[in-house]
Amino acid sequence: MAEKKERIDPSYQSIPISRQCELLGLARSSFYYEPKPETAQNLRLMRMLDQQFTATPFYGVRRMTAWLATQGETVNPKRVRRLMRKMGLEAIYPKPNLSLAKDNVRKYPYLLKEAEITAPNQVWSTDITYIPLSQGFIYLVAVIDWYSRYVLSWELSNTMDITFCLSALQKALTQNTPKIFNTDQGSQFTSPLFTSRLEANKIAISQDGRGRALDNIFVERLWRSVKYEEVYPKAYASVKEAIQELEKYFHFYNNERPHQSLNYQTPAAVHLKQP
Repeated sequence: MAEKKERIDPSYQSIPISRQCELLGLARSSFYYEPKPETAQNLRLMRMLDQQFTATPFYGVRRMTAWLATQGETVNPKRVRRLMRKMGLEAIYPKPNLSLAKDNVRKYPYLLKEAEITAPNQVWSTDITYIPLSQGFIYLVAVIDWYSRYVLSWELSNTMDITFCLSALQKALTQNTPKIFNTDQGSQFTSPLFTSRLEANKIAISQDGRGRALDNIFVERLWRSVKYEEVYPKAYASVKEAIQELEKYFHFYNNERPHQSLNYQTPAAVHLKQP
């Protein structure tokens, strides 16, 4: 007996995938998600590295290798370095400038040293973090307002290409425009595609010193909250589940979760408060 095929509504087939992703609020690259071709052991190591790095962001390859050994995982530094690079993890400490900038990449100064942040939309920043799944992993990017800690936008992707970063930026810019936009020196944020959108909106660009994630401290604090309060306890089984649960979490984070640094107000209350 022939296997019965599920009937697909033709109306869905007539909608371009790009439009379907737009309607769902999903980065197009996530639509084609397939688990990364990493072994089960490597995925387990990556989850361990992510959790330890969230707790101790100053651990480099050597310390991470030594820490894994204390957990019964005998792994050589070469593998740890490769996995950390794949996850976008870099230890926080000053490093000598031993690399030459690419010819087509413009460097921007860090504009926020000793800067006084006094109002919403004065400074925004963005970053990417690793999100583990039961059978693979994805990446999360978010745009946050420094003053209010309000998450203006976020996107998920199965690759670290620039597409989902541009999408998050565009969503944030539909709400307002900051005076300064701060990023690290990741290739997504130094790309002319990204910086040109900021410059077109007359936004000053600030970039962290290499290996100094504390220059972007408010995003780092956001990642700790997201992971300890949401990601680690739930262990998402799929991209769909990750999207649904993170949507609920960011609504909670913006609108219900009081922040000590905001005198126990919510980010939304501070960010959307009329002057």
